[in-house]
Amino acid sequence: MFQSQLRFFVANQRRWFRASEIALILLAVAVGLCAGVLTNIQSATAHAMHSLFYGVRINRLSALVSIHHPLRLLALPLGGVILGVMTYAMPRRKHAPIDVVEANALHGGRIPLYDSLLVSAQTLISNGTGASVGLEAAYAQLGGGMASVIGQWVKLRRNDLRTLVGAGAGAAVGAAFGAPLTGTFYAFEIVIGTYTPAAIAPVAAAALAATLVTRGLGVEPYLIASQNSLPITTVDYSLFAALGLICAGIGISIMRLVTWTERQVKRSFIPAYLQPLVGGLLLIPIAWTSPQSLSAGHGALRLDLVLHLSLQFLTAILALKIAASIISLSFGFRGGLFFAALFLGSLVGQIFAELVNMAYGAVLIDPNNAALVGMAALAVSIVGGPMTLSLLVLEVTHDFALTGTVITAALCASALTRAQFGYSFSTWRLHVRGANIRSARDIGWVKSLTAERMMRRLPMTVPETMSIAEFREHVPLGSTSRVILSGPDHNYCGIVTTAAAYASELDSDAPITTLAHLVDHVLTPEMAVDDVLRAFEDAEADDLAVVNASHQILGILTEKHVHRRYLEESEKSQRAVFGE
Repeated sequence: MFQSQLRFFVANQRRWFRASEIALILLAVAVGLCAGVLTNIQSATAHAMHSLFYGVRINRLSALVSIHHPLRLLALPLGGVILGVMTYAMPRRKHAPIDVVEANALHGGRIPLYDSLLVSAQTLISNGTGASVGLEAAYAQLGGGMASVIGQWVKLRRNDLRTLVGAGAGAAVGAAFGAPLTGTFYAFEIVIGTYTPAAIAPVAAAALAATLVTRGLGVEPYLIASQNSLPITTVDYSLFAALGLICAGIGISIMRLVTWTERQVKRSFIPAYLQPLVGGLLLIPIAWTSPQSLSAGHGALRLDLVLHLSLQFLTAILALKIAASIISLSFGFRGGLFFAALFLGSLVGQIFAELVNMAYGAVLIDPNNAALVGMAALAVSIVGGPMTLSLLVLEVTHDFALTGTVITAALCASALTRAQFGYSFSTWRLHVRGANIRSARDIGWVKSLTAERMMRRLPMTVPETMSIAEFREHVPLGSTSRVILSGPDHNYCGIVTTAAAYASELDSDAPITTLAHLVDHVLTPEMAVDDVLRAFEDAEADDLAVVNASHQILGILTEKHVHRRYLEESEKSQRAVFGE
């Protein structure tokens, strides 16, 4: 009796969550609170690992002036060993773990819990042992993954599940930076892929809830802006637009270098489970030269803004940090480039300001302003999300005038990156793995609309051994527009247009195969709708047969029907996006 009542209650709650917008907002608030807690737990765990391995107490790892003892740097290869053991011990999988961007683009927001836990654990190990990667990937993965599990349990609709996953990931990032607007737009620009009025309430509510958790725990946010000494002028807009273009070039170069190096490592003689160990060993001399290359760079960013370092020192740190990030990611350490991009951008901005001021002969650009603009512009190039990074600067500085120049630089960086490269770092890595996506915009329905789903089964077939006369007896004119020829074991042998078999000049004793066409043009059942349309265009045909791996006939598709199904599914997807 109790079990039946419980099942009835759960079913009612699930129906309420599926039908009510208020219920979705409340669910998003709960997800935001959980994401805030999980983010702070991961941050505290990473800091505890830094304390254990490097003796860091109050400060951040990258803010250390020097490593107290070279043996502490053995934490880097130790982290590589742990990751290598995990790689060796884990069962072989057909695909890499699904991250939040891939889940929302291709899988309707469905993320296996195992994937989220694995990504989070590997990122914590990588960052905690000092590799030059950020924790934001783990924050977003665990926040979005937890939201996905909850959403699947209450059986949310596809678009609501995608929204909830974006809310969980954005809430986690908002909690990390203590910036709810940043978390909200991170969800829209990076994880959901589009902004819609139907999603703003749950996403914003989740980000606010997560930020309140961070503030309630008394945790200091990642970024603390220093005071700006010079006002923003019209000249600054032009100069910072140029800085945005420079940051785009650097961002594209970093993304390509990571991919190139990763390919060389995979082609090398080093087994996959030993690659993180080798990467950890390569990081030791870089970290010994400057601890600012360690971890994501939170402490180093603050320290460099306060100290106003020399041009030579800034350039050296920039080169070391880029090298450390490339080695970390290419040799199998797990993590992202979100905060590393912020740190690198701040260095580029300060270098740019020093060079401009040196050429001008006086202080024309405030180095702090340039650091904040460069920080946002380089992060936009690598991570994406111009409004996300612009609002991050606004929430940190509360300076609307500076935010105007940040938006200018961010848009310049975004435009050049999209024109010359077309991907953010996360979508670029997915593209390299074979998932051809450019954002988190939902294209999963395109991949699921396959030839097998659209085809008409049991099409009319006749044996290929028939003569034209026998064909006319079996297929009266007007009964069907086309017939598929079948060979032994129901194999595909081409398509015959019925009207063509009734041409008066034909020899009725000739084999019907003389009229067969499209013999070499077929569809396979797993082909997605975009591939199907491309196949019709290449074959210049109105009808194509669907065959299996043994070339046996499964069905037939017409180009007209494919176009109609595509438009129907596209319209359905658009209605779901806008909550209709």
